Amino acid sequence: MKEFLDWRHLTFAHPLYFALLLLVPFMIWWQLRSKKHDSPSLRLTTLAGIKNANHGGKARYRPVLFVLRILALIFLTIALARPRSSNTTENIDSEGIDIVLSMDVSGSMLAEDFKPNRIEAAKSVALNFVDQRPTDRVGLVIFSAESFTMCPITIDHAVLKEQIMQIKNGMIQDGTSIGMGLATAVDRLRNSKGKSRVIILMTDGVNNTGLIDPNTALEIAKAFKIRVYTIGIGTIGQAPIPVNTPFGMQKQMMQVEIDEPLLKQIAAETNGKYFRATGNKSLEAIYKDIDKLEKTKVDITSFKHYAELFFPMAMLAIICIVLEMLLRYTVFKSIT
Repeated sequence: MKEFLDWRHLTFAHPLYFALLLLVPFMIWWQLRSKKHDSPSLRLTTLAGIKNANHGGKARYRPVLFVLRILALIFLTIALARPRSSNTTENIDSEGIDIVLSMDVSGSMLAEDFKPNRIEAAKSVALNFVDQRPTDRVGLVIFSAESFTMCPITIDHAVLKEQIMQIKNGMIQDGTSIGMGLATAVDRLRNSKGKSRVIILMTDGVNNTGLIDPNTALEIAKAFKIRVYTIGIGTIGQAPIPVNTPFGMQKQMMQVEIDEPLLKQIAAETNGKYFRATGNKSLEAIYKDIDKLEKTKVDITSFKHYAELFFPMAMLAIICIVLEMLLRYTVFKSIT
């Protein structure tokens, strides 16, 4: 009977049969009316003969027959309505996209034109972006003068997000090597079997070091048909950047220099798109735009299974009918 208690999955194939339950109040009314009009009367000159008679006996239990008849009707009605327990399973077929986030972690990413600074703002939007890609494999590469894979492409987003939160300046030698950041990200994707392969490369500077030239890395990305979205992060003009001085850490206003022509070229030649983020809100909007551009095709097929539950109700109805008949023609047979 536990299937009946799980009402969230209980359905009825023919609910119109519940209209038969309207007979219940009519049957009760008819029973009470018949009892009132059919009660025999007997006139006696004295009560001495029946003073010590048993006023109850089996007769007081005769209404049990009527109750059994009502229960039989209720159970039969439920059986006719055909109760069943439903169970739904889903088959999800996803054309996953493999994505690598390539993030600049050079000293200039500590600039405070973003709140609290560029690198923390970038981490925050990256975490939100990962949450929006539940069926995609995502990886993480960081770069400054060198590049390093913090997390290969994975569907285990909990591990990936933990690695994103660990990002900080000083993890690798300072500088800006856009070519290394792009090349390492391409290397993470070159053996990927994903339907689409995407790199989101973010930097706030100009390529000034590295073993691989950005144009060489671009040609490699084109050869593997990898789409690259590039993001230039930094306000227009100057930005306050913490700098070590003989008097300790102090903020200095420095000119924001982003190699936009190079970033635009990388995006254009790989069928991607270039974005410029000048604040937290615009950076969030950029990642939302990329999320819309790179939609994952997910096919969901639902299968609904039913377990028929009418048999227990039908059996209860039969039991009530049989029990009523047995009691009527045995225990209550002598009662008129």
